[in-house]
Amino acid sequence: MRAEWPARRRCRSRRLPEAQGRMAGWLRELGSRSRLWKLTRPERTSDCFSNVFNTYRVPPYVYLNIPRSDISGDSRKEPTPRLEPNQMPSSTSPDQGDDDLEACVLRFSDLDLKDTSLINPSSSLKAELDVSTKKKYSFAKKKAFALFVKTKEVPAPPCECKEKWWKCCQQLFTDPTSIHRHVATQHADEICHETASVLRQLAVTSSTSKSLESADKRNPFKEDLTHNQEVSTWLPDISCFNPDELISGQGNDEGEVLLYYCYCDLKDPDWVCAWQTALCQHLHLTGKVRIATEGINGTVGGSRLATRLYVSAMLSCPLFKDYLCKDDFKTSKGGACCFPELRVGVFEEIVPMGISPNKISYKKPGIHLSPGEFHKEVEKFLSQANQEESDTILLDCRNFYESKIGRFQGCLAPDIRKFSYFPSYVDENLELFKEKRVLMYCTGGIRCERGSAYLKTKGVCKEVFQLKGGIHKYLEEFPDGFYKGKLFVFDERYALSFNNDIVSECSYCGVPWDHYKLCCTPQCRQLVLTCPACQERGFTACCATCQDKGNRQAASPAQSSFKEECECTARRPRVPRELSQRGPLAAGASSLEPGAQAGC
Repeated sequence: MRAEWPARRRCRSRRLPEAQGRMAGWLRELGSRSRLWKLTRPERTSDCFSNVFNTYRVPPYVYLNIPRSDISGDSRKEPTPRLEPNQMPSSTSPDQGDDDLEACVLRFSDLDLKDTSLINPSSSLKAELDVSTKKKYSFAKKKAFALFVKTKEVPAPPCECKEKWWKCCQQLFTDPTSIHRHVATQHADEICHETASVLRQLAVTSSTSKSLESADKRNPFKEDLTHNQEVSTWLPDISCFNPDELISGQGNDEGEVLLYYCYCDLKDPDWVCAWQTALCQHLHLTGKVRIATEGINGTVGGSRLATRLYVSAMLSCPLFKDYLCKDDFKTSKGGACCFPELRVGVFEEIVPMGISPNKISYKKPGIHLSPGEFHKEVEKFLSQANQEESDTILLDCRNFYESKIGRFQGCLAPDIRKFSYFPSYVDENLELFKEKRVLMYCTGGIRCERGSAYLKTKGVCKEVFQLKGGIHKYLEEFPDGFYKGKLFVFDERYALSFNNDIVSECSYCGVPWDHYKLCCTPQCRQLVLTCPACQERGFTACCATCQDKGNRQAASPAQSSFKEECECTARRPRVPRELSQRGPLAAGASSLEPGAQAGC
């Protein structure tokens, strides 16, 4: 027969001794029917509920769902109940049947503790809880208490030094101790129900995290890496190497330069920035590394041993090992001397296109073509008798000073000074791309990732393709292919040579020449093509304006400040508009003008 369970009411702490005695009689009667309780001596009563009483001063019939009206007996005569040492109070609803009571089902969210071997009172309610379960319950109870107190916060008056007070049960509390005491004594049942709610949330979180872990067993530390791991944990061990090995061999002939990028979502780019800084310093590398939430883009130089260890560290890092492979790192002769310093920073984009990655994402690029596939497409394009009427455009995504010293035959090379001008160039010349198959390329492939994505959003092209690995990978496989001239790089080398073709000329005398030098005017950062003969004659500036500034500075050394302006920059439109009747080859030739800004 099911016992009646009237509504519970709170008991003041001053009535606690009487409540303990009355509870003993009720528990003895209930225990004889359902064998749920073990009765012991009265003097051990305080041991049973010490945790509850000492923590929150919670009345026992509230904490254990015992109806106060059903408590009977005298504390001087009746023995008191004693819970087993590891017993946890049950939050099972009193409306459940006798079967649940007999099975001793203690349910607290993800805690499902059953004891079906109830042979005698001594084994009843002996829920063997492990340490993890106890900690989980303790945490839930503390969190429930804190959440309840937080809901009672109210702003303190401006004149008070404290920022918050608490208001509960029509009372105002000005210090944490008073509100904690009030909640513990007057709202114990709410805390109990809130504890059950917190435990349910923990159960859901636990099951979700387990499913995510099983779905990504290859990268178990990926989510928590940036929060729980120190930067030094992911630095390679160099104790087995002679320190001189990392520093020596950093010249152009013995050292190496790495070029790579990786588009992937990074939740904590600041941690990656700190790690990259420490890693490069650890290996004595110089160069430039850009980091953003969309990935990483780097060019670093040092000894061959240092670059090899750097690649190994990148491939073993959980953040990148699922996206990078060894083939993604392009290598060339160089070293730490190719860069004046190490610069590592966090930016909005890993390559500056001027559009937020949230608007144009790297996740929707053009179709990637391997160097072999791209070579066949270019061959097919160049074999056409009339390229002007072809449905294919070979598009160079680089700046004009890059395409000036090396480019694919028959390409369309925009006369733009920065890649951030590329979207405006596409908008201004959208008619050129209507119903066309576009073959895009750049130095290493990174600019094509988002450049092709932007072009696709316009919805005017038949298809958009891009060269995987960029010109760098193409020249490794086809050094004498359809790319003629040098490959421009953004370091002290300025260019890499894979063949003997020269496609540019001296800006002054017109002889074939493709070695860049900085303009002789210190305030100007333009690049100039001037042959040795013209340099001996003093022609070392990018234009007449800079040449005049250099002459005035030589005559008046004290005058060291000039306005940074150049004829070659002023006469070039920011975003050129191509003529519709101009063919791709002619358009590319039109961009071959002297001067450039080295820092772009």
